[in-house]
Amino acid sequence: MFSVGLFRTALLLLAGCVLGGCVPPAPGDEEKEPYFLAGKGRVSTMDFTGAIQSFEKALEVNPKSAPAHFELGLLYDQKEPDPAAAIYHYERYLKLLPNSGKEELVRTHILACKQQLAATVSLDPGTENRQREFEKLAADYKQLQEVSERWHAYALHLETLTNRPGAIMPVTRASQPPASAQPAPVNATNPSRLAATPAATPRTHIVKAGDRPSSIARMYGVKLEALMAANPKMEPRRLQVGQTLNIPAP
Repeated sequence: MFSVGLFRTALLLLAGCVLGGCVPPAPGDEEKEPYFLAGKGRVSTMDFTGAIQSFEKALEVNPKSAPAHFELGLLYDQKEPDPAAAIYHYERYLKLLPNSGKEELVRTHILACKQQLAATVSLDPGTENRQREFEKLAADYKQLQEVSERWHAYALHLETLTNRPGAIMPVTRASQPPASAQPAPVNATNPSRLAATPAATPRTHIVKAGDRPSSIARMYGVKLEALMAANPKMEPRRLQVGQTLNIPAP
């Protein structure tokens, strides 16, 4: 009697352990689990949301159900798009059944899901908008920098011509000389005025203290550019007292 009672107790404990999940189901039994079968039935009726719920309940009963992970991976991959969830279930399947014969197929699905995730991140509208704004700001900054450099070069050119550091003067038009320094206009009806006009002979100027190219040009009523051209060796900032300069015709 004692042996029979002990045997019955052992059977009850074994049955409870199997029902409670202590002993994993034998291979093939996972696909006969009621929730797994319910999930397959809902897939056939295209109730994909209900199928996901059934397969997840199958995993609650048996967390190591590789077929349930595989079916969930397919659903999240192809029917209810969620690449991250699909990758999780595919990888669980490979860990539980590394030699199922579907390894290459599952790895191909995992790679496709990862590419889909990467495309989602790269095509994010906010990221694209920020990238375009950054590129536009960079182009505007480069253009402003080029304009600034051109103005700086232009200012240095004017400074060289006028011998006045920091002065900005137009180079296309020289300042008008005083009225007293302007020659009287030639009158065609006054032959004596024509006779009094000196012949076109070279004029020179002896540099005095305080002379500058611009002041000399105004003194003789000539353009600064013409004065510079007539004296190619003249250094505007290094005029020497007693230096002889050629004065071009006005």
